[in-house]
Amino acid sequence: MVTASDEMLHALVATVQHNCDISDALYAREYTICIYLLKMRELFRWEQAYGYADPLPKEALGAWVMAREAHWETLEGQEYAPVSIDGEEFDPFADQEINNRLSELGMVYSGGIGTWRKPHFFLADLERRETLDERTIYIAGRERARDITAPPAMTREGSVFVRRESLRRTIWEKVEEWQWRKDYEHPMAHLIQAYRLDDNVEKGLDRLTDDEIETLILHELGEIEAGKRLGREWEEMLAESGRTRFELIARSVRDHLADTLVTLPRLLERDNPAALHFYMANLSGIRRELFPSLRNANATWLNKGRIEPLLKVIEKGQSHWEAVARQLLANYREQPEPEAMAIEEVAL
Repeated sequence: MVTASDEMLHALVATVQHNCDISDALYAREYTICIYLLKMRELFRWEQAYGYADPLPKEALGAWVMAREAHWETLEGQEYAPVSIDGEEFDPFADQEINNRLSELGMVYSGGIGTWRKPHFFLADLERRETLDERTIYIAGRERARDITAPPAMTREGSVFVRRESLRRTIWEKVEEWQWRKDYEHPMAHLIQAYRLDDNVEKGLDRLTDDEIETLILHELGEIEAGKRLGREWEEMLAESGRTRFELIARSVRDHLADTLVTLPRLLERDNPAALHFYMANLSGIRRELFPSLRNANATWLNKGRIEPLLKVIEKGQSHWEAVARQLLANYREQPEPEAMAIEEVAL
């Protein structure tokens, strides 16, 4: 493997972080104040290398937030910078071309569009690269540059990117949230017991992160399959309906289609109860509201040991969520700025 020079690596990190900062300057303050502050805390924790359980210094955090916001003000009107590798410049959204060059340097990069059309960029050490179902899977390790939002996984141009640091942080946040509530009926309680997180948090988090990387890969493969069924028009619809409740429901519907097609069937095939516990613990917001039958079937499995209801609701979900997605597309064709369908109309 070729090793990147310190000078080249420093310039590459600086460029990607610059693009991250431009994206944050444009979009970060559109979050609700609570979400914004939580994301800023975690960005500070990552940048300053604090551990998950470390208390954050309030004065230093406050000063950092003010400085970061002041920096964003200086970026107004700037364009995203090209990514330069050994003197060759690439469009910052040209993932495939960039990664063809970076893989030999032991690094991985992604530049894509997320919820509400916010661009996301990251640069990380490449932990491993593999092929599954004829798709290239990149597993990212230590992150060198990132923006305020760090999705644990994403699909770009048919390739799947999984970010270990972001996934581990997401898992910790879920565990910490449960510890505040101590809801022993919640799926997280079963997960904590399965991974013995009460005994050794760090070791348990490592094991759980390893397992959940595989679940995230399955979800992204499901996204690819759902994309094949829904076609390019679906992406055009999301692009046109950004920052609306319609977009949030549409994305949740596609998530459920992806998971009933691939993620959930394969988790059941692998007979890994802990992975299913985490999936259910991570089912929140609109995704949770839309799929009450899955929660009920999961409760039957936990309380009575009967797996049949889960199998049936997953099978039914495949046709249901595809039909709902097609109805959303039909609504969009009739009215380019459609109202989101009511939860009661969509839920299974």
